[in-house]
Order: sequence, then C-alpha cells, then structure tokens
Amino acid sequence: MDCIGSVGDHSGRRVAGASPRQQHSTGASRRQQRATGASAREQRSAGASAREQAASAGAKGPTVGGHIGFLLPLVTRSGGQTVSNLTEQFAVGFPVGITVKGTGRMAFDLEFVPQINTNPRQTTLTVHPGLIYSLGHGFGVGGRLAFVVDNPTWGFTPLVNKSWHIKHNNSLFKAYFVEADLPVRFSRPVGAPATNAVTFAMHFGVAF
Repeated sequence: MDCIGSVGDHSGRRVAGASPRQQHSTGASRRQQRATGASAREQRSAGASAREQAASAGAKGPTVGGHIGFLLPLVTRSGGQTVSNLTEQFAVGFPVGITVKGTGRMAFDLEFVPQINTNPRQTTLTVHPGLIYSLGHGFGVGGRLAFVVDNPTWGFTPLVNKSWHIKHNNSLFKAYFVEADLPVRFSRPVGAPATNAVTFAMHFGVAF
C-alpha cells in the first residue's frame, strides 16, 4: 500500500510538472501572435504613410513665378528699309510677366509689354502670351503671340534666353536673365498700306 501510494504520488507529480511547460508553450505562442500582429500593424502603418506621401506628391500643383525687366529694340527691317532703333527710332519697353510651371520642362508665360516710342511719339501695350521650354543649364527657347492693344498690329516673337540663379535664400528675386527676341509684326491699318516688320531686340531682367 505504501509502495502503491508512493507511485501514485510520483505519477501525480509528473503530471503536475508537465503543466507549467504547456503553459509556457502557450504563453510563447501568444507572444508570437502579438509580435506578428504588431508587425502587421507596422506594415499597414508604413503602407499608409507611403500612400500619403505619394498622394501628397501627386497633389503638388504647378508653381507660379514671374519676371520684370526692360526691352531694347536694336534694329528693325520694314518696307525694304533697315532702321536703327537706338539712333533713328528709339524705343524702350518694360515687360512684366507671370510664369506658370509644372514638373516638366515646359512653362506658360503671360507677358505685358508697355513700350515708349519716339517716332512716331506714342505709347503702346502688347499682350504677349507664350510657351518657354527649358533646355537645361539655364538656357531656354520659346515663342510668343503678340497683340498690340488699340492698334491693328499683331504677330509673333521667337526667343532664346539664358538665366543665372541668385544665391540668396531670402531674396525676392531668384535669377537674372538676358534674352534675344525677334519680334515679327503685321500692321494692317484701315485706309493705309500694310507693313510687315522684323526687329531684333534684347531683353534684360530678373525673375521671381
């Protein structure tokens, strides 16, 4: 009886001793599940953050800038005659432009050009919308349409420019530039002969 009781007690201790190992295994399994769940939540959070960043980048719209400067017509060819605008028919313009640029190389530029002419003495305003394509390294090419306000004159202007960045972070102006323009104008006044003029001009200014 004592022997049997001893065996029974020994067997009972073995069964009771196995239970903590099972509990430890169960606890480890639960910790693994919690770790897996935390990892999944981190992955979801990282995915959401990536989607937000992508959406933010995709939502970034075009940038708006502009420029101001002065324009000097140098030589004009019209009606079979060549005239120097510096000595014979002096004129000076003051272009003001608004530039809208996206993520690519193309930009839309709307320019207004008030111009003072000495022969004949008059002040004109040209509405000058156009497209500018960046070639890199500060170079750009483009073309504009030209509509002279209160004047039966219109035409187009091919151009090429070069800009240099201004290295001041707090400056209003971001770059300065020089531009070569070739205005082609068609004048069609009522009751007067039509003329076609081609001018070579230089444009100097700053962009912001």
